[in-house]
Amino acid sequence: MLTYKAKTISVAPMMDWTDRHDRFFLRLIARHPLLYTEMVTTAAVLHGDRARLLGFDPAEHPVALQLGGSEPAELGEAAAIGEGFGYDEINLNVGCPSDRVQSGRFGACLMREPYLVARCVEAMRVRVAVPVTVKCRIGVDDQEPREALPAMARAVREAGCETLIVHARKAWLEGLSPKENRDVPPLDYPLVHELKRDMPGMEIIINGGIATLDEAVAHLAHVDGVMLGRAAYQNPWILAEADRRFYDDDHPVPTRHDVIESFIPYVERELARGTHLHAMTRHILGLFQGCPGARAFRRHISENAPRAGAGVEVIRDAAALVREPVSGILTAAE
Repeated sequence: MLTYKAKTISVAPMMDWTDRHDRFFLRLIARHPLLYTEMVTTAAVLHGDRARLLGFDPAEHPVALQLGGSEPAELGEAAAIGEGFGYDEINLNVGCPSDRVQSGRFGACLMREPYLVARCVEAMRVRVAVPVTVKCRIGVDDQEPREALPAMARAVREAGCETLIVHARKAWLEGLSPKENRDVPPLDYPLVHELKRDMPGMEIIINGGIATLDEAVAHLAHVDGVMLGRAAYQNPWILAEADRRFYDDDHPVPTRHDVIESFIPYVERELARGTHLHAMTRHILGLFQGCPGARAFRRHISENAPRAGAGVEVIRDAAALVREPVSGILTAAE
């Protein structure tokens, strides 16, 4: 079972980004934050290549599986399969605004059906011993967030869900693209803070637009945890101080070059299994953000990793182009 501390800082499920290669890489930077998979649909879990979709390295723990679906029995079965693979938590997606999820009646459109979400949670909880959590928006389209968000929270709490992760924006299913839905709707952090005040017994995790650990500290005065999204992917080094600041783990923080050297044996193993180098290196492009030579690092990898037969020398040659600060921490832009 996960503890409160495991959820203090987490990295959001992000389609096409938080795959198993990215999660292994992030774990080399920080030992404790909870990591999430990309959303996997129940149909994919039930009928697809489970080893490819759900397999992960034990080093990724703690790691949660996010499922997309709206049919309670199918979600229960998929959750049981996920638990069998060893995931520490099963999360239900009630926040993704893409056309694909709308046509499949899951994701953010489920904000309109809190009692269906509750039935889904109940069906999943019956099948697994690990925590079942929900990630949602504050509302969709013309919903009033002050009504929609508490209604969702109450429904899933009554179904036995103890943790609600809230992306503090509305999702506009009509008129905005999925990309625009990540930026255009305004953030309403006070509403999420208010939800926690009104439901003190429920664990509330806040998500959306949080870019630094200092911002996370400010939110933790009001909620139980903070989920980082694009900031942790595009500049993964922001996680380097997470273990010390939030988990009382004072192990020496590795340098960025240390992280590269620790990643290389994993890359070699994956190359031997037939994984393309680019599938792994695309996740490390932001590692040296702010360091002299970071642009050259990105360019070298982007130009060479996709080439046939490319190996770990591409990563080492790229890293050699970067000068890392002695402290290991840089905040100024390149």
